Amino acid sequence: MFSPSMESARDAGGVPGTLLIPMRFVWPYGGRTVYLTGSFARWSELLQMSPVEGCPTVFQVIHSMAPGYHQYKFFVDGEWRHDEHQPYISGEYGIVNTVLLATDPNFVPVLNPNLVSGSSMDVDNEAFRRVVRLTDGALSEVMPRISDVDVQTSRQRISVFLSTRTAYELLPESGKVVTLDIDLPVKQAFHILHEQGIPMAPLWDFCKGQFVGVLSAMDFILILRELGNHGSNLTEEELETHTISAWKEGKWTAFSRRFIHAGPYDNLNDVAVKILQNEISTVPIIHSSSEDGSFPQLLHLASLSGILKCICRYFRHCSSSLPILQLPICAIPVGTWVPKIGESNRRPLAMLRPSASLTSALNLLVQAQVSSIPIVDDSDSLLDIYCRSDITALAKDRAYTHINLDEMTVHQALQLGQDSYNPYELRSQRCQMCLRTDPLHKVMERLANPGVRRLVIVEAGSKRVEGIISLSDIFKFFLG
Repeated sequence: MFSPSMESARDAGGVPGTLLIPMRFVWPYGGRTVYLTGSFARWSELLQMSPVEGCPTVFQVIHSMAPGYHQYKFFVDGEWRHDEHQPYISGEYGIVNTVLLATDPNFVPVLNPNLVSGSSMDVDNEAFRRVVRLTDGALSEVMPRISDVDVQTSRQRISVFLSTRTAYELLPESGKVVTLDIDLPVKQAFHILHEQGIPMAPLWDFCKGQFVGVLSAMDFILILRELGNHGSNLTEEELETHTISAWKEGKWTAFSRRFIHAGPYDNLNDVAVKILQNEISTVPIIHSSSEDGSFPQLLHLASLSGILKCICRYFRHCSSSLPILQLPICAIPVGTWVPKIGESNRRPLAMLRPSASLTSALNLLVQAQVSSIPIVDDSDSLLDIYCRSDITALAKDRAYTHINLDEMTVHQALQLGQDSYNPYELRSQRCQMCLRTDPLHKVMERLANPGVRRLVIVEAGSKRVEGIISLSDIFKFFLG
């Protein structure tokens, strides 16, 4: 957010010999006209901001400032605004944002007792103080801090909440669930997933009178990869003659894993742990009124998204008990980040160019054990995202019968998906983005929306990919 260059005060028209630091201010929330003003200038003077190239809703301005404590606010379409995601105070000029520039790397700021975070939460102000230090000619932003005690307290409170809520609370007032008969031809199952816009469906064995497994998009990826490795495409005859049960006994699918499900009275903590430990996206909620489990009923497909919505709904009204929710995601060890940005975890961030082959995308999904891959240009700016569920787009016009996975590019595969009309999933929901400075509560609320499984963390303006944060990342952080 800040420019690393410096200039003298004489060059900027200030007092000679005073070091001035060009600071970059960004307003990423749209608007027709945006101006910036603050204590670094006369409050009656407005600094006009310009749209960022390639991102007309993001405005920026670079202004030289002397080291010290500064206040600022934005004038957007005739209305005074402040950035709620940055520290702010209420003072002489109303609510203003704050920033502290320090040239001494060992400088410890004297806290203003009026300084608060971007909310009314009763927390230690120092954890949310925004400080920028200048060291060896480079600006570095000191991330907000939170103690290990606060982290453990937040985790404990979420765990207690989830342990007192049951899966029954996830059931909608009305809805539908799709179940596939295990004797259904694979061709038909492939088309059903595509037409219904769903990534998976539970499997019913009529002879046993039980649910025995789940058919997912990953199963089709494994089938296509295996057949591709043997130099053949998946023919319509093979799909027509092979039932799901036949494929189950083959070596191409993951049916051998134990069928994971839960009951309506299982607590949400146990349901979330089942999803994480078994690396699955959903858990079927099944109920039987008989002691022997006969005549089971499929009530719902529980996901981390639904559980997260319960968390957000509850803690929205008692947010003071979770101070960690106000921290920016870059200050929390959560998500997968590119090197040298944010807190990195054990595995690198997988990205692909649109010219990459579909085979390479499918191999990466399997080998990296991820559910999606950001598709970027030569500057690593986000163009799109390829997800496991996109494999079902190959069912359109039976594309799987005449394509070569090595020859089809990721771009062509995504175009095939865009051309398919899917009333259950808007394209805009596929490629959701956030900023590294967004607070955790905002990220959680967006991930709790239906159809949103992950957020790509991008740089404001350039949309350069900085990381990715998924539903499982959030739950691994809180329950891990």
